[in-house]
Amino acid sequence: MSVNYDVIIAGCGAAGLYAAINLPADLNILILCKRELPLCNSMLAQGGIAGVYDSPTDSIQYHQNDTLIAGGFKNNVDAVHTLVSEAAQDIERIIGLGVDFDKNPDGSYHRTLEGGHSHHRIFHHADSTGKAITTTLLDCVKKLPNVTIMENTMMCAVKQTSTGYSAFLKTPDDEYITANCHYMILATGGIGRVYQFTTNSAIATGDGITFAYEMGAKIKNLSYVQFHPTAFNNRATRECFLISEAVRGEGAYLLNCNKERFMHNYDERLELAPRDVVSHSIILESRKQNSTDFYLDISYKDSEFLKKRFPMIYKNLLDQGWDLTKGPVPIFPCQHYLMGGIDVGKNSETTLPNLYACGECSHTGVHGGNRLASNSLLEALVFSRHAALDIAAKASKAPKDFEEVQFDAHIGASRIPKGIRTETRKIMQESHFVIPDKKKAAEGFRRVKEIREDLLNGGYLVDADYVLAKSIVTVAYIILGEVMQ
Repeated sequence: MSVNYDVIIAGCGAAGLYAAINLPADLNILILCKRELPLCNSMLAQGGIAGVYDSPTDSIQYHQNDTLIAGGFKNNVDAVHTLVSEAAQDIERIIGLGVDFDKNPDGSYHRTLEGGHSHHRIFHHADSTGKAITTTLLDCVKKLPNVTIMENTMMCAVKQTSTGYSAFLKTPDDEYITANCHYMILATGGIGRVYQFTTNSAIATGDGITFAYEMGAKIKNLSYVQFHPTAFNNRATRECFLISEAVRGEGAYLLNCNKERFMHNYDERLELAPRDVVSHSIILESRKQNSTDFYLDISYKDSEFLKKRFPMIYKNLLDQGWDLTKGPVPIFPCQHYLMGGIDVGKNSETTLPNLYACGECSHTGVHGGNRLASNSLLEALVFSRHAALDIAAKASKAPKDFEEVQFDAHIGASRIPKGIRTETRKIMQESHFVIPDKKKAAEGFRRVKEIREDLLNGGYLVDADYVLAKSIVTVAYIILGEVMQ
């Protein structure tokens, strides 16, 4: 069975949804969601969305400078300028769509401060901004008559055709179908599940990056992985609850195993240094103290203020037996975000024609070597809009027909061996964490290469386990390959 669409969007986070909203109403659009609709990294974003909008004391130049400094000046300056100069129009647009950002008593928008920012420019909805934005966008997309959403549908493979792209899909009914399109947008999110510990949701396995790589698209700076310094550390779960950058923005202290502040020994910006600096400092302090016990403490602030400002964080910590208002809570760095990805130009088009990538799976060059807090939601909006507008400009010239290609699910074949994902995660955690280990990276690369070759040539059944394992292994292979260069 095959179905045809003008545009297929893989991913239902902020980037994918906003692209759909900005595409022409006369295009037939399919959005693929591999799990439940609310399960995406965009929903988990706590801090907010950065931008200079109706901000008399701030400027796009300040925002640009802060982004470049945080990124170690490895950023694409033109892309950064696009991001900061167009922030206002997309923030205004989502407000118009119904996103309810917090306001001051006088009715003006409340803007918070986060690490690496020189000005208060973070628009937020309490401490669940990503959920507020993504839910609003999803509600809008559901009302669009030209958009079909397929939930719990696994994209198993993608092939380039003479008329666009074909996606091999496994439906919730365990049926395999082919979906063809003239234009494809990959908005598949991050790679957190390549690591043992991550703040990412279960969908973050790097599928879009893997599909693009297999088709020959350029992948750039995949080894630029950000480790968030303040993930809640209960030493038990793979998915670590994030304690937002905004908590430090409101004055929280970082403490070592002796419950002493230590950031003054590493950076003059103290707790408000960029994420990579803070994570690096924690690892160095950990080695110095011979302990992985670290804490975040904001209990000296008014308890009612904290409960109102961070209601989700407060509740989630309380559920784990820790009261944010009464004392320090345990934290430690873990994988959080990917700055590299599928390389794209100013209109989010990859190196393959009519294939686009938006959001965390893309490499716009905006973030450089380290993402500035709250620039991720903004990037998702700005550059997915660019993708939609570029497709709109080309759509009238699209072919009238669709080439169909064949896929093989290897029905009846054996399933992949158990333990592949677990082994790969262990390799990545030990070789490419905050301070990479080159020796272990070399050893890990050789092993990951072996695993990947077996997956590609083993003739295994193409099911969810196979797709997810192949994605995780391929991402690890690319990252460690970059490290080896």
